[in-house]
Amino acid sequence: MRTRTWHAPAMTRTTALVGCTALVLAVTATTASAHGPSRDLARQTLAAKDGWAAEGAGTTGGAAATVEHVYTVTTWAQFKAALAAGGNASKIVRIKGTIDPVAEGCDAFEAEGYDFDAYLEKYSPENWGLDEDLSAEPADSPEGLRAASAAAQDKAIKVNVPSNTTIVGVGRDAGIRGGSLQIRDADNVIVRNLTIEAPLDCFPQWDPTDGDSGAWNSEYDAVVVYGSTHVWIDHNTLTDGRYPDSTLPTHFGQTYQQHDGLLDIVRGANYVTASWNSFENHDKTILIGNSDSASATDAGKLKVTLHHNRFKGIVERAPRVRFGQVDTYNNHYVVTKGQKYGYSLGVGISSQLYAEKNAFSLPAGTSPAATLKKWSEAPLTAEDNLVNGKRTDLIAVHNAEKPAEALQSGAGWKPVLRTKVDNPLLVPLVVGLGAGAGKVR
Repeated sequence: MRTRTWHAPAMTRTTALVGCTALVLAVTATTASAHGPSRDLARQTLAAKDGWAAEGAGTTGGAAATVEHVYTVTTWAQFKAALAAGGNASKIVRIKGTIDPVAEGCDAFEAEGYDFDAYLEKYSPENWGLDEDLSAEPADSPEGLRAASAAAQDKAIKVNVPSNTTIVGVGRDAGIRGGSLQIRDADNVIVRNLTIEAPLDCFPQWDPTDGDSGAWNSEYDAVVVYGSTHVWIDHNTLTDGRYPDSTLPTHFGQTYQQHDGLLDIVRGANYVTASWNSFENHDKTILIGNSDSASATDAGKLKVTLHHNRFKGIVERAPRVRFGQVDTYNNHYVVTKGQKYGYSLGVGISSQLYAEKNAFSLPAGTSPAATLKKWSEAPLTAEDNLVNGKRTDLIAVHNAEKPAEALQSGAGWKPVLRTKVDNPLLVPLVVGLGAGAGKVR
């Protein structure tokens, strides 16, 4: 198979003849093509009925790409160039090894004159107080220089993913460190077999007015699906990686928060399937619908399926839902001993969450009632879920322990776009063996 390879820094491209190694794949519901099985991971398409992304024409990504639009990249610059080439023509971008837009460190983005110590000195609660935010600060102020530095990082680490694209990792060790995939206003996108380390915000903003004591606010999600349709996120590992929250410093008595989300699905996005991923060691994990006031774009959309994913060491949002019809089945939620834990499934405004045949592994002292969190009045279905191997009515235990936040049962719809549904007793084993990067069969 001929592939097109990008070479940095000159960014010239050559066409090379390479050997196409046959991959021995067990064709299961997780890898079968909607148009018949393919031995080439990059050419595989979403199986028929495999979640909401199979709705209508389904999701094929760049499977139809001609040889001129197949790229193998080994650097972030090559990756950005490959995605930009050919517009919305079908394309396949293979990532070999780990690519990193922040390899030179945060210093590379600092605006001239930026000084973090000066920032801390000026905006400390003792000097600035907690009554006024920093929005009116001039460009040459510590906040203005922070904002300029943040803009430089924003430009460097975000990459736009066009329609009709497949992004796939080569082998077991392909990944992205510190980059943000922006799937914006696109259709028909596949992202598979990558270890994605969440972006580390080099320049969080201090907001004195956030809460009673102020807070540090960060930007950058690992993957953003914004106004896009027919997106398949499969067999990836998404994690804080080298920079877990436990390693972050404290300033002004608050954690210097440098992470945002792992996967956000927002602003009219629709028909998304996230399957066989491992979400690990993160706080705000998956947000489906990012505002209570977004009904104009989100009502009737945000249809998402989450199945056979592992959520391990996750604090919250697995997912948190507004507006959408979200099907969560056969996922394994693992809360580790001693970790911070808020909730797993968040019920937000006008959401219709359907949670079935999931497995929860909770440590001693963590009640099953904690798995659900009510943000707004919206009914959900939660059936045949197991907690530590025991069938548990999650709504009933939640309502018994938190009567002031009672949840209503009955999401008002029933999912039909599913392939194989496993017995929840088998979910920890099946998901443990199959979820994450490097485990596509």
